[in-house]
Amino acid sequence: MSDNSKIEWTDATWNPVRGCSKVSPGCINCYAETFAERFREVPGHPFEQGFDLRLVPEKLAEPLRWRIPKMIFVNSMSDLFHEQVPDEYIVNVARVMRLANWHTYQVLTKRSERMKELLNGKLKFASLQPNIWWGVSVENRKHGLPRIGHLREAPAHVRFLSIEPLLEDLGLFSLKDISWVIVGGESGSGARPMEKEWVLSIRDLCKKSQVPFFFKQWGGVRKSETGRTLNGRIYSEFPARSIVPIPSTAELLSIREELELA
Repeated sequence: MSDNSKIEWTDATWNPVRGCSKVSPGCINCYAETFAERFREVPGHPFEQGFDLRLVPEKLAEPLRWRIPKMIFVNSMSDLFHEQVPDEYIVNVARVMRLANWHTYQVLTKRSERMKELLNGKLKFASLQPNIWWGVSVENRKHGLPRIGHLREAPAHVRFLSIEPLLEDLGLFSLKDISWVIVGGESGSGARPMEKEWVLSIRDLCKKSQVPFFFKQWGGVRKSETGRTLNGRIYSEFPARSIVPIPSTAELLSIREELELA
């Protein structure tokens, strides 16, 4: 886990799974793949196997070491609902999130149908936890908008959309039962352009629907230069977070024992 994430809308990252595979146009210039493949065949490096998918069970209990509440992006370097991740492993990840409930977890997927199925089934015990936010990526109309429907059909306390990279005008769509919207352009080499009008349309939709709006970046080859100001303003809105007391040392030991016994 990294407690100094450079992702603007989170504090930390936690990767009990590493690696992924492409499923839609939003994946073409995947930042995680680019990073991971730089270290393929580097002995001892966490990404010695590049971006090949693999479970990292030794990372499962990592959030328990964090005594200060964090907003944690789950699997910034993978997709928890990838078809190669076993159901029971996903259940174990969710158990950690439910037990280490002084943190807020942001779970984001492009595999929305599987998430919907599990949240209505094996993950029902964690689906409505206020500290676990469930979200889907939305990059265009064809692939992204249907994911919003899948998300809406899943039980959740907080549902969010990561509209990044925004690749086209999404037109009018419903934000019913959506609690948060993030918008951003693609960055890095080969970044595809994002038009201002596309962003303003979503911002206005959020305002009309009273949904918190977070504008992450314009992106481009030099994202530090393009920044994240939209019409002279920085948008950094979030849903309300649940506040839970930090456990005592004895309580933390009990939580760890519960994880080990299950």
